Amino acid sequence: MKLEERSKFKVGEAASISHPISQEEINSYAELLGDKNPIHINLEYAQTTRFKNRIAHGMFVAGLISRVLGTKLPGPGGIYLSQELYFKLPVYAGDTLRAQAVVTAWDAERGIITLDTIVVNQDSLSVVEGKAKLIMSGFLSD
Repeated sequence: MKLEERSKFKVGEAASISHPISQEEINSYAELLGDKNPIHINLEYAQTTRFKNRIAHGMFVAGLISRVLGTKLPGPGGIYLSQELYFKLPVYAGDTLRAQAVVTAWDAERGIITLDTIVVNQDSLSVVEGKAKLIMSGFLSD
């Protein structure tokens, strides 16, 4: 990102992505990270829980926030400093999620952007909420 572009983040600016969740993705995430908690991958077990079905890993869902931040807003060059996450509702295979980030502050001198983050399901119900803070890579000291 060019130096002059860094001053262009505006409070209220927003970006989002949508993504359908499949059981195959949930299984792949479990395999990749080794988190094979049966609530995510074993239907018979999951049916005995309060959720009555397998649910997606919370961090898999939160990864959609990272996707928005890394590809759209602030986009390439943004490096996480922090992310608060509040898990509100379970996510199931077959849900379609929309992850959104909204700029709440931009410190052009330090290159730090703060955003509200939210993931909603196909019924517009919030499943994950939080706040993210990133620094643009051009502001990292050696």
